[in-house]
Amino acid sequence: MKKTTSIALIGSILATSLLLGAPINKISPSEALKLIGNKNVVFVSGDDNETYEAFHIKGSVEMYAHHLHHSDKMGNMHCAPLYRCPKDAENYISSKGISNNQTIIAYDSYKGPNATGVYSFFESFGHKNLKLLDGGMDGIKSVDPMQIKYDALKKQKKDLKKQIEASKDKTQIAKLQANIKSLDAQMAAIEPKMAIQPGVESKHAKSNYKIDPKSINKKYIADKNEVKKAVFDIMKNGKKSKYVVIDSRGMEEIIGEKKMDNVARGGHIPGATFVEWKQISDEENSKPFKSKAALQKAFDKAGVKKDQVIYAYCQVGAGRGSHIISALRELGYENVKVFTGSWDTWGNDMKLPIRR
Repeated sequence: MKKTTSIALIGSILATSLLLGAPINKISPSEALKLIGNKNVVFVSGDDNETYEAFHIKGSVEMYAHHLHHSDKMGNMHCAPLYRCPKDAENYISSKGISNNQTIIAYDSYKGPNATGVYSFFESFGHKNLKLLDGGMDGIKSVDPMQIKYDALKKQKKDLKKQIEASKDKTQIAKLQANIKSLDAQMAAIEPKMAIQPGVESKHAKSNYKIDPKSINKKYIADKNEVKKAVFDIMKNGKKSKYVVIDSRGMEEIIGEKKMDNVARGGHIPGATFVEWKQISDEENSKPFKSKAALQKAFDKAGVKKDQVIYAYCQVGAGRGSHIISALRELGYENVKVFTGSWDTWGNDMKLPIRR
């Protein structure tokens, strides 16, 4: 009797765990800092090239999240729901020198959309060792001893400049200027040792990255037809629908005042629920996600329920859309997917309805 009860209990636990969404595999800044320079690890920036060249993690590669989604001029994705066709993805990843056996750490400034875009991209192609840097570059800066020392010297320099401005004593000013010169020398010596660096991306020896068709993971991504089915159900059944389509963009995009040049129409998907990505990102603590309590409050307010099938979209999916889906996964939502075509696909399809 006890044995039967035990087996039933184990079965119940397993069944419950299968209903929960798998959370994003995050890594802390202190743990990530130790891995910078490790040949078995590659840091991948999801921010744009301009941001990357201003500041990036030393040795990282740049894979701007918005460029991971690949469609033709009409917004058609030829291997949807995958962000790119496997062969194209293999060539692109290989051009960055990334190998199958490396651990990928996706990151951005800290906000989350671009880092989750990179994470979603690699996850969909079945990359095994994948993590998201919790806190991004800001997190690395906060724990890097060289950065901390550099910032302290920088503050000293700023204070000395204020003293120079307030002083009329030439002898004192000369001493202060000499101290500033000494600080400049110390800062120059520290700069190359810091984890966060400016500059262009280094050239990479092309790797031979391969995508195993059996490892492709479509659990958290959806194509236009799947979302279309959900939209027409929402239009028919309203709040009673088992589907939710979340628009994660800003209001200017939602009402059609702002749109990308390559998209024919501005507006939003009919029946969409609006949860802007900024409600998810923790600006105050420089984290990609607010506390679970705050996230749950945001989704509850929007009427998003755990027993619904949920899709999220933005302009291209890899970004604000993937950020929303990642947050839902953090809360244990199971049936959640990024609409990888997003508005680029929907807005360009004249047969599909839109609202403004």
